[in-house]
Amino acid sequence: MSKLPNVTTSIFTVMSKMAAEYNAINLSQGFPNFPVDERLSKIVSQLAYEDVHQYTPMSGYPPLLAKIATLVKSSYNRTILPDTEILVTAGATQAIFTTLLALLKPDDEVIILDPSYDCYEAPILLSQAKPIRIALNDDYTPNWNTIANAFSDKTKMIIINNPHNPTGKILNESDFENLETLLEKHPNVLLLSDEVYEYITFEQKHISTHTRKKLFDRCIMVSSFGKSFHITGWKIGYLVAPEYLMKEIKKVHQFLVFSVNSICQVAVSKYIDLVDVNEIGSFYQEKRDYFRSLLQNSRFELMPCEGTYFQVVSYAKISNESDVDFCKRLITDYGVAAIPISTFYADGKDLKLIRFCFAKDNQTLEEAARRLCKI
Repeated sequence: MSKLPNVTTSIFTVMSKMAAEYNAINLSQGFPNFPVDERLSKIVSQLAYEDVHQYTPMSGYPPLLAKIATLVKSSYNRTILPDTEILVTAGATQAIFTTLLALLKPDDEVIILDPSYDCYEAPILLSQAKPIRIALNDDYTPNWNTIANAFSDKTKMIIINNPHNPTGKILNESDFENLETLLEKHPNVLLLSDEVYEYITFEQKHISTHTRKKLFDRCIMVSSFGKSFHITGWKIGYLVAPEYLMKEIKKVHQFLVFSVNSICQVAVSKYIDLVDVNEIGSFYQEKRDYFRSLLQNSRFELMPCEGTYFQVVSYAKISNESDVDFCKRLITDYGVAAIPISTFYADGKDLKLIRFCFAKDNQTLEEAARRLCKI
C-alpha cells in the first residue's frame, strides 16, 4: 500500500518531458540556462586536483559554515553560531524534508499557504502529520484571519515562502507583525521559513526572518546556494535554526545524507569571498524587465513580480481552457512550456494563471516571447 497514494508525477517533470518531446522552449522548470560565473568554474577546475574528495563533517565543511555565518551577519546583521546553528544540506528540498521529518509527530498539523511549492506536503504525510492548506487571497496576500482560524491545539508548524514561488510576491511589515502576533498566541508552534530566493528581489528587499528577533527561538530558515549562485544542479543549501531544534534536525540528516558533496562545499566557501550577493537581484531584475517588455504587446496580462525568477501571467483574455490544458496546448501549438498555477493548490483552484521562468539567456527569452506574441 502506498504511503503517498495521492502523489503523482510532478507537474514540473510532466511539462519538461513534454517540452523535450515537442522541442519547445522550456520556461517551466526553475533553472537557469546560462553559464555559471567563470570564477566559480575555475575554482571547481582547480579543486579537482586537490584533497577535497572525502567526507566532510556531518554539519558541513567548517570554513563554509563560518562563511555562512559571515554572510548572514553582513546580509541581515544577525549573529549565528557556525557549530550549532547551521547545517549544510543537499539542496533546500532536503533541508525542508529533513526538518519536517525530524520535528513532526503523528497527528501534528502544519499550516501551508497555497499556492505552495510541492515539496512541503509529502514529508508531512510521511511523518503521519496533517497538512492544513489555506489559500492566499486572489492577489496572493495572506488573509491572517483565515490563517488564525486554521490554528488548533494540534498545530505544530506554519510554513511561509518568501519571496514566494510561484507568484513572486513578498511579505510586508504588516504580514510579519500579524505572524508574530499569531505565534505569540501559540507559543509551541514552530515556523519554517523557505527563503531560497532571498537574494532575488527587485524594487524592495524582502523581509527575512533573520531580521525578526521575536522569531529566532522557533524559526527554521532555509536558504539555497543553488538558487543564489545559479547552480541548481549542485543541490546545495543550508538551514539556520536554534540549537535545540538543530540537534533534532541533525539526527535525521546524519542518516539521510550524512554529509553533502565535498567539492561543492569547498567551491562555494571559496566563491563566497568573490561574489557580491547584492548584485544578484539587479541581475535578475534586468531579466524580469526585459522579459516583461518583450511580452508587452502580447495578449497576456502580466502580474506583479516582486522577487524570484518567475513571471506569472493571466491568459483569461485568450482562452477559457483550464490552465493545465492551456499549458499543454502552449507546448504543442506554440512551442513554449509554462507551469499551471492550479497545481500549486490543494483544491486545484484555477484563476487562469500560468508561470514562466525568466532565468534564461536573452536569446531564449526573445524567441519564447516571439512565439507567445503570436497567440
